[in-house]
Amino acid sequence: MKSLGMRVWVVMVAAGLVFYACGGGGGEEIQGGDDLITDETVAGADLENDAGAGADLEDDAEETPLPALPYAIVGTDQGVCYDAATCMACAGDGEAFYGQDAQYLGLVPSYVVSDDGRTVHDAVTGLTWQQSTDTNDDGEIRATDKLSWTDAQARPAALNAMKFGGYDDWRLPTIKELYSLILFSGVDPSGYEGTDTSGLVPFIDDLTFDYAYGDTAAGERIIDSQYASSNLYVSQTAGEGPGTLFGVNFADGRIKGYGLSMMGQDKTFFVQCVRGDDYGVNDFEDLGDGTIMDHATGLTWQQGDAAEGMIWEDALRECEELSLAGHDDWRLPDVKELHSLVDYSRSPGTTDSPALDPIFDATPITNEAGQEDWAAYWSSTTHSNWSAGHEGANGAYVAFGRSMGYMNETWVDVHGAGAQRSDPKVGDPADYPTGFGPQGDSIRIFNQVRCVRGGEVVKVSGGDCPDPAEPTEPVCGDGVCGAGEDETCPEDCEVEEPMGPTSCTEEADCLAPGACPTEAAKGCTCADTPDGSFCIPLCDSDADCPAPPGMVMTCAMGGICVPSGR
Repeated sequence: MKSLGMRVWVVMVAAGLVFYACGGGGGEEIQGGDDLITDETVAGADLENDAGAGADLEDDAEETPLPALPYAIVGTDQGVCYDAATCMACAGDGEAFYGQDAQYLGLVPSYVVSDDGRTVHDAVTGLTWQQSTDTNDDGEIRATDKLSWTDAQARPAALNAMKFGGYDDWRLPTIKELYSLILFSGVDPSGYEGTDTSGLVPFIDDLTFDYAYGDTAAGERIIDSQYASSNLYVSQTAGEGPGTLFGVNFADGRIKGYGLSMMGQDKTFFVQCVRGDDYGVNDFEDLGDGTIMDHATGLTWQQGDAAEGMIWEDALRECEELSLAGHDDWRLPDVKELHSLVDYSRSPGTTDSPALDPIFDATPITNEAGQEDWAAYWSSTTHSNWSAGHEGANGAYVAFGRSMGYMNETWVDVHGAGAQRSDPKVGDPADYPTGFGPQGDSIRIFNQVRCVRGGEVVKVSGGDCPDPAEPTEPVCGDGVCGAGEDETCPEDCEVEEPMGPTSCTEEADCLAPGACPTEAAKGCTCADTPDGSFCIPLCDSDADCPAPPGMVMTCAMGGICVPSGR
């Protein structure tokens, strides 16, 4: 698992539960009960559990089962701390940025690959997964392996008929089951303009599961690695088609609602089927003291929220300083804990409520369109980006209200209530009057806060920031344009025509040099798509449609070129 140098180094037994603790360099500390445990003292030691019985560390690691909670939450695998911009040494109690994800360790993923390599069992959740999304079984994961919503629904039946992996109870995963696989040791490549993905880190364990970024040879973006769930949005977004499907993007580390059509063609997804007992079902109890217990996850939640939006640093402090119901060990939840609260049967447009069980109180807001709505909530998790010096600038949040975007000169719900996005930890939303990105995503910097305590979490000191990469001498012929190679090795610095359509705001943009493919004899038009407005070639027939290598284009209704079968 690629996780910034983290390593499993201790198994801690407490109250009959097993915690797998990870750390970076030496001197890591774990707070377990009243005792402080360090990696210098655990080796060969006996730990005494809460029942008073001696527990040998190595024996218990083999014999003690993982927690039997029906909704055990897999940890995020985030091992280092961040300030509002970049990696930092983890802060001490009471200091700025204390209490973030890397300082509270949850259950580490525990995967077992079957002997035939076809399936993967997750010992934390109890779920068994297909090991690969290679649907045509040709040994490579490409755009041709992706399925439309209709074909995705039929996929489990096909697997069951062949008794794939020896089982006949495969199903499409719910969005909560699919999200259990996400790891925030991943790095968002958004903005990366290269095509070499070998140095990128996805948001899934790609040493256990076969994984591929978007198929650039077929005209996809690197970030086109969206996986389908079984959850259709109960309301409607700006996306095309008869509905909106929630999916996880393991390339950029987000949950979004995707329209079932794109430019008149079926939107396609990777499909990874699952089997096992139901997972992701909450069991809430109102404890009558301003807190809610979820017996399924073992977490206790603040029933209300902070009642005002705040920046990420203040959100961390808000929970660290909270004293409620006789407890002062509250924390800001990590993004997977926070996501466990989403109720996908509810939405502002259908139940006039947030996507949240009504046992909780939620402060309403007025959104960018002037509608009554509900807020996004900060998590303690940083959404790391590949941009040097800004890799820690964004915090991950969950939208319990509409996920707004500015499209076609109006604010609309673009990703649905229950999306997980990320935005700057500091700044002024007024600097983004029409949002950001191809769908004009609203920028939410002052987000709500709901604190949590308990669960299968231990306090740790956090890991060390990775060492900066050592500069390397450029190598002629490697396809990478290094310093000075524009003169010494011009073949490495040839600028290729960018793949994919050019973004636009008006027809005039598509008349600019390079905006329209030279092979587009009919020219291009500025067309609206679920991913924004782009210069799309016009056509009278399929012969008018230029196609990137490895891709087939067709002339769709309305006289515009679209990918065939997409």
